[in-house]
Amino acid sequence: MTAAAAHPLNPLFLRRRRKLIAAAGGDALPVGYVAAALKNLERLGYTTSPRLLARLRTLSERDLAAVYGQLVSTLRKLKGADVAWRPMYPNFPRQVMEASDGELYVNAILHYLGDWVGLRILPVYPIADRPPLIEAVELEVIDLGDDGELRAMARDLIGAATSISATDKDDLRALLAHYGADLTDVLPPAIPHKENLAFTAAVLLEHRVASDVLLTRYFRTATDVLRLAVARAGGDVSLAAPTRFGRIGRAERRLLVALVDRLAAPDEDLWRHREAWLRLGERLHPGEFTTRFPKAAAAFARLRAGERPATFNRQVERALRTPDVEAALARLRTRPGELARRLDHLLRLATPAQRPAVLAAFATTAAEVATPVLLQVLTHFEHRGAAEAVRPIFPKGNAAKVIAVPNRLPSLPAATSAAVVAACEVALRARFARRPALGKVYLDPRLDKYLVPFSQRSASKALRTLVRGSRVPLPAGTTLRFFLWWKEGLVRGKPTGRVDIDLTAALYGADFGYREHISWTNLRSAKYRGAHSGDITSAPNGACEFIDLDVASVRAFGARYVVAAAYAYTAQPFCNLPECFVGWMMRREPGSGEIFEPATVVDRVDLAADRRVCVPAIFDLVTREVIWTDVAYHAQPQTMAAIESNRSSLGQLVQAMTVLHKTTLHRLWGLHADARGTRVATAAEADTVFAVDAGITPRDHEAIMAEYLA
Repeated sequence: MTAAAAHPLNPLFLRRRRKLIAAAGGDALPVGYVAAALKNLERLGYTTSPRLLARLRTLSERDLAAVYGQLVSTLRKLKGADVAWRPMYPNFPRQVMEASDGELYVNAILHYLGDWVGLRILPVYPIADRPPLIEAVELEVIDLGDDGELRAMARDLIGAATSISATDKDDLRALLAHYGADLTDVLPPAIPHKENLAFTAAVLLEHRVASDVLLTRYFRTATDVLRLAVARAGGDVSLAAPTRFGRIGRAERRLLVALVDRLAAPDEDLWRHREAWLRLGERLHPGEFTTRFPKAAAAFARLRAGERPATFNRQVERALRTPDVEAALARLRTRPGELARRLDHLLRLATPAQRPAVLAAFATTAAEVATPVLLQVLTHFEHRGAAEAVRPIFPKGNAAKVIAVPNRLPSLPAATSAAVVAACEVALRARFARRPALGKVYLDPRLDKYLVPFSQRSASKALRTLVRGSRVPLPAGTTLRFFLWWKEGLVRGKPTGRVDIDLTAALYGADFGYREHISWTNLRSAKYRGAHSGDITSAPNGACEFIDLDVASVRAFGARYVVAAAYAYTAQPFCNLPECFVGWMMRREPGSGEIFEPATVVDRVDLAADRRVCVPAIFDLVTREVIWTDVAYHAQPQTMAAIESNRSSLGQLVQAMTVLHKTTLHRLWGLHADARGTRVATAAEADTVFAVDAGITPRDHEAIMAEYLA
């Protein structure tokens, strides 16, 4: 593979943007060479843009082979076509539907007994000929990219106004390693999100291209410094979980203490995370730097002595408990972001006579509140009077969790909520109006189903990563086909042992009540057309399971929602597996082609959470939409080994995700359009296009987080 033809970051570029860098050559290949490559790409569901096609024709045969090899290997992995797919019943689904109960029972017993004695016994069947794939597949276009876009991607990830995912961090690490000390157009003027600041600084220190002078540009509080130390220790930079600090070299200790010493008043911040700072202080030995950094050394001494400062939060909490609304408001006005976050609580405590003062204080300080916070306040109060029975809550941290709690928020007058919404809109439009003009703007109405990426901290790696709660249309087809693949092996040098992951499809009605399920305990249904490919209970060389559901018959049965779930029966969390992923296809002709056809894969999600139950998506068969959930649960073996013991909690999840009220991309980009341009009816007449599949799209997460949430 020649360096000129195959860029080392192409796999990353393909996954994130469906773009490829290929340096221009001096040849003029016959069209047949490239046509053969395109035909093979179609089998994976892709094709190239005219720009990329023209570039590929300038390559030599050797360079085309290098780029093509890189392209196909990346796309095969994205779709899950890089592994062997052999289910227990190789002629699924017909074979399962036509088998007798006795045959299914005996095969299962032999397989389970085999695992108990250390043998992997699968039934042996001749593989029947299947007709060629006759599905009509809409091909996804891969375009030509350039190095400037990669630098912009790195800059946007660093400058994102919200938390980024583990995949984003891996990609940012690769980008920074690639550019090394050449940080031209990579480091943004500001890094607004503190977790991203900590991660970026930690990577720069790792590559020895950061200095205290560089970092001083960005670090403003002691908590910023704590997050950096946590990032260097490989901990949770959200600070939701404790970190074990190891030995820190003297140069780095000096840097961290110097950053604290430059702060005007670090005591309150140190006390806010006192236990973490005490543990870190044991490694920093700030007393060694008393002469050079006296302020930091003194602050650490006060912290160890237990000298508690009069913290802002303590004063606010005391006023709210009293309750003394005037005193709380007086304190909160000095920190507009905190006022915004506590606004609902403050308005609930306030008397009707006090509410105008609270609203006025918020309106006059809203311009100083960060854009993500303002948008979340706006959306919260827009839906404040909703009558849903539950409220979904996403706890902070790296685990992808959601909790459904009863909706017991006391009501507020509609006029109060409307006043908050109006104040948010005024502040946001004024802020956006100071940005460069967008000209004529087309806003795709379908964006109303896509949510703003406020927090991608725990988002899973996927073929197309969406924001939890987003609703995307199901492609045309009659049959939903779920798939699961996993493998045993070594993880961090330790064997996993036997690994049994179970694929389940749970059915719920419009009332969120459980109807039935397809899983290892129920391979097929007599009430609708649904089948499971067989329960494989070990995977030394990889294993897979499939589920088919005929949409029309499931709806006729009385189910509206289908919950796709994977259960780790043998108790290993997904993060302790070499590889495990789930996904789904929408098939018009489920009997044609192979059981696993890469071109028909709609999505594929890697399971890597420190949990044993994963629910990647919920399918609304009435609206024909996928509700992106990407949540995971930690469960005890005896309570979550199968769907039978988890029906009610999954029903609550369905209810929570279907009543979710979050800011949509249509709302965000609509505010930008009104403040910075003029709306037009079609994309053809627009200077700026915000759409599902053209212009700036929901896939451009890093640009959304850096450019439109700033």
